[in-house]
Amino acid sequence: MKTIILGPPGTGKTTTLLNLVEDFLRAGTDIKKIGYFSFTKKAAWEATTRAEEKFMLDQKEIPYFRTLHSLAFRMLGVKKERVMKHSDYREFGLKCGIPIKTAWHNESDGIFNSDNEYLRLINKAKVMGTDVLDEYNKNEHGLDIERDLLYLLDQELSRYKKEKGLIDYNDMVSKFIDQDISPSFDVLFIDEAQDLSPLQWRMVRTLWAKANKTYIAGDDDQAIFRWAGADVDTFIALKEEVDHVDTLSQSYRIPGGPIHELSQDIIKKVTNRYDKEYKPRQEMGDLTRYSDVTQVDMSEGEWLVLTTANHFLEDVKDLCELQGWYYAHKSKNSVKLDLLLAIQAWEKWRSIETTLPVASIKNIYSYLGDNVTKGYQKGKTFDENEEGYYIQECMDSHGLQTEDVWYKAFEGLDVETENYIRNMLANKEKITQTPRITLSTIHGAKGGEADNVLLLPDITKSALDHNDINPDELHRLFYVAVTRAKKSLHILEPKNYERSYVL
Repeated sequence: MKTIILGPPGTGKTTTLLNLVEDFLRAGTDIKKIGYFSFTKKAAWEATTRAEEKFMLDQKEIPYFRTLHSLAFRMLGVKKERVMKHSDYREFGLKCGIPIKTAWHNESDGIFNSDNEYLRLINKAKVMGTDVLDEYNKNEHGLDIERDLLYLLDQELSRYKKEKGLIDYNDMVSKFIDQDISPSFDVLFIDEAQDLSPLQWRMVRTLWAKANKTYIAGDDDQAIFRWAGADVDTFIALKEEVDHVDTLSQSYRIPGGPIHELSQDIIKKVTNRYDKEYKPRQEMGDLTRYSDVTQVDMSEGEWLVLTTANHFLEDVKDLCELQGWYYAHKSKNSVKLDLLLAIQAWEKWRSIETTLPVASIKNIYSYLGDNVTKGYQKGKTFDENEEGYYIQECMDSHGLQTEDVWYKAFEGLDVETENYIRNMLANKEKITQTPRITLSTIHGAKGGEADNVLLLPDITKSALDHNDINPDELHRLFYVAVTRAKKSLHILEPKNYERSYVL
């Protein structure tokens, strides 16, 4: 029996799937006979973690909660050092006389990233299950790609991997299929199915051929990885092969009113999709539009700032730094957390008669430079068993030479960083491991959510050109963006209306 479970944004798809897992466990199904596979490592990790907590299991007891490429890696017994790395691609480029600055398969989702368009096209052909020249003939690539060189590089890359005994993620999935080494499952779950490539769909079919029951979960409306080879049309066409199609009907994220209405206006423009409806929350959301980024007030609350390409975020970054708002971008905090904690601890330490633990003092010392006597800078004279030290103790016996304010005592800080931190402290910005403001591309934020979402509808020329070929991709992309908002959506008018998405 095969069932499709459609999970619109915020409808609790993972919870629904884990509830099904629980039902099967209660009915006597062995956890090792349940396969739960997802497109991204993040989704697999979430499912694994929640399963550990919900069912009181150790990770070793649930070996088949993972990504598809991770399953192939495990079943083939591949050693990590045999997997193609960035350095291997660079060596290949040097051998062939082509510049390759970046090239790797993302461990999280298996998506191939490279600055070299030849390599991207070769990889695209592999995940699409097509010949590299057939992929070239689709004309979805730069005009400077030479057909003959593309063919030669494809052949040479295969030879290089064979000579070195190396394998990439696509090779793993292909070998898994060809060797027919799929485990047998009583119950099989395939999550994030809308993002699977044709090659991964072939792998899924080998899995469900040996499964008694199969649940395929996803949302075609959130399929935004076609550029990486995702094949949402196969997911949609599955309705002709399965026994049931169930839609989760209640969103626990999307508020009622203008945000929900805008999301529906966008997604109804998509030509090929499952026709589905879901209810928003009863609470009404807010929709606000701005003509300039300086009008946006992000001084309070949790924010997710979304755009189609990272360079569109520069004005927002400038605003955050001017206002003293702590943010994260590309998985990095705007200021190192250790530095911020050192500043906070230092000001408390020097201003109040109190002790600091050794770990905090060592962190402070790492930023004081010559303000700590040579030989004392790594804090080797501290007794780790002591609960803490007063600042005067450190000045008397542990090399500390100053008790000035942080921006005078801490060395090596540039003026921009200093001013930004001073703004943060003046605004009493909360210093946490995860900043309350996250700047991201829409692709990078898929699966995320925030109380407040700021959306920049600017798009690149290449995206515009591609939109003429497949306009559904942009509709789905901005649908995903709009549906990240839990309370309020803020839309910044584009700088160039001719290069923007109309919202």
